[in-house]
Amino acid sequence: MSHPPATTAPRRAAVLFILVTVLLDMLSFGIIIPVLPKLVEEFFFGNTAQAAVLYGLMGTAWALAQFFCSPIQGALSDRFGRRPVVLLSNLGLGLDYIVMALAPNVVWLVAGRVISGMASSSFSTAGAYIADVTPPEQRAAAFGKIGMVFGLGFIFGPALGGWLGAIDPRLPFWGAAALSLMNACYGFFVLPESLPSDKRMPFTWARANPVGSLTLLRSHHELFGLATVAFLGYLAHTVLPGVSVLYMGYRYGWGTASVGLMMAGVGVAAMIVQGGLIRPITNRFGERRTVLIGLLCGAVGFFVYGTAPEGWIFCLGIPVMAFWGLAGPATQSLMTRRVSSAEQGQLQGAIASINGVTGLIGPTLFTQTFAYFIRSDSASGTSLELPGAPFILASFMLLSAAVIAWRTTNAGGP
Repeated sequence: MSHPPATTAPRRAAVLFILVTVLLDMLSFGIIIPVLPKLVEEFFFGNTAQAAVLYGLMGTAWALAQFFCSPIQGALSDRFGRRPVVLLSNLGLGLDYIVMALAPNVVWLVAGRVISGMASSSFSTAGAYIADVTPPEQRAAAFGKIGMVFGLGFIFGPALGGWLGAIDPRLPFWGAAALSLMNACYGFFVLPESLPSDKRMPFTWARANPVGSLTLLRSHHELFGLATVAFLGYLAHTVLPGVSVLYMGYRYGWGTASVGLMMAGVGVAAMIVQGGLIRPITNRFGERRTVLIGLLCGAVGFFVYGTAPEGWIFCLGIPVMAFWGLAGPATQSLMTRRVSSAEQGQLQGAIASINGVTGLIGPTLFTQTFAYFIRSDSASGTSLELPGAPFILASFMLLSAAVIAWRTTNAGGP
């Protein structure tokens, strides 16, 4: 396969492609969100209870695939370069969505979901590519743009999927396939390699397995501390998709329309911060202080969410919470400074594995916390009545992360 020559200099077209790749991946992922549960239910002839159980297991299988395959793809990109891994991942996603669109039974659908989790692990490679072609002082802003396009994909993907699904329940899968395959074709002609041959590292299973990839995080005191900060941040984030809808309905009586408008507002606020404010803020305060500002804003925002007695007070927390979006890109940028160029893929794979772990434990942790604090005690006739407990727990997680970040980076540096 012929391809443009490798370069370590920032390449505008290449960075744009990576951002487009993430956007189209998120769009294709978001498109199927409104219809996948309904398709599962269709295979169970309308038995919602059985469909819900299987759908939950499919989500767990997807997260496990991400956990195991992200470090493998990261290590492969350190050995063979970022370009082939990204392009093959896009091609694999496109073909997988076709399999899901044609799935004749639930077994095919489950297999397709697992393959989707394996192929979409290319996000670790996309992060490594950004680290390759972006100067260290600009990486926080670049990672922030990735977060911005994540938000765009989750806002517009489900809307497009709902529209296509109203025409035919399998049409969104064809749309997702088309987006992924077009992305692969576009990248074949546009995407240059970012990792020169002389900076590549041999592939070994010791580095590629999840445990081996996480070992890298223990190779440096500051890197391990920052990885802990990332873990707590990812874990706290799972409270939002896990209990937000239930919480808003229970505490404020919000319906679907109100919840949708609120989530759209959250997405817009987050995109403004991640897309437009990260660079000037990191230039002004440095990455270390930016991490601390972001984590503290997130802690305050979650505390407002959990203690707000009225819906309008809950909404006041949205602009504060938006500045939490500063912490993730700045943390990731600090981590990239502490490994060599040949280890960027392994690092991004390890970060993705951390995210995968939180995706496995976070939803259960926060939903069980929510259930516990709204239950009635039948023996005494009392109720605990602290429905905001999951958000307060998330707030303490971010406070702990801020303390760890402050102590870890206290020795100096960016």
